[in-house]
Amino acid sequence: MKFLFDLLPVLAFFVAFQLAGIYAATAVAIATTFVQVAWLKLRGKRVDAMFGGATLVLKDETFIKWKPTVLYWMLGAVLGGAALVFRRNLIRAMLSEQVQLPDPVWNRLNWSWVGFFLFMGGLNLYVAFNYSTDLWVNFKLFGGMGLMLLFVVVQALFLARHVEDKQ
Repeated sequence: MKFLFDLLPVLAFFVAFQLAGIYAATAVAIATTFVQVAWLKLRGKRVDAMFGGATLVLKDETFIKWKPTVLYWMLGAVLGGAALVFRRNLIRAMLSEQVQLPDPVWNRLNWSWVGFFLFMGGLNLYVAFNYSTDLWVNFKLFGGMGLMLLFVVVQALFLARHVEDKQ
């Protein structure tokens, strides 16, 4: 039940996006998180991160090492699931007001982000369980950010070839 409670903002975001778009979904996710925190505080309960709390209680760093992977894979699943199940391209929904692209390019862009998030989740697990915790922490901060920046630059170069002029 706690797992579902923790996922409530993500689920609320997804539903709100399907009904009202990205800006409403963002507001709903933020509001849901504030309501959750207030609810827990009013009931005298602790507000903690699912993975961080498990790591502290069980004194096992495995949980916190899995957190980035779960987040990456959830992002990939949301992008891919929205495309497959709802025929909604969430990347397009976020960027279409700033950039005009042909439909196949939007689809390729969406699936490249799905692939990137799946790759990052797997890479996080590889580093987390094959190297020291110190190296993993550095990778998580600097390697993850560096790879994200590199990916965004490659995406920008790709998009530059396909941008349509607004006339």
